[in-house]
Amino acid sequence: QVQLVESGGGLVQAGGSLRLSCAASGRTFSSLTMGWFRQAPGKERSFVAAISWRGTDYADSVKGRFTISRDNAKNTGYLQMNSLKPEDAAVYYCAATTSVTYWSPTVYTYWGQGTQVTVSS
Repeated sequence: QVQLVESGGGLVQAGGSLRLSCAASGRTFSSLTMGWFRQAPGKERSFVAAISWRGTDYADSVKGRFTISRDNAKNTGYLQMNSLKPEDAAVYYCAATTSVTYWSPTVYTYWGQGTQVTVSS
């Protein structure tokens, strides 16, 4: 079992930055792929970024603005979000999976409770 707890969300002006954190406890976090997803009201949960031993990957909409990273010694993952846009506003979730595919939320076994990101224009 893995427990995930996100933090770092909040209100920011367009063009600003936020760093989300995902603290993990339970089984070895470093062996899992960690993903970030987001869900805006009335929309489906969508892939944002993922990190595994193979490297990182991003949704086209956030490439060049968001950076995913992890500190395995601290069992913590991060999502640095720069140049935020109003369309980035959503509840952001971190998740973990043993699957080799990572862009679909259905393959993720473990989920955090989510953290709200609000971007004002």
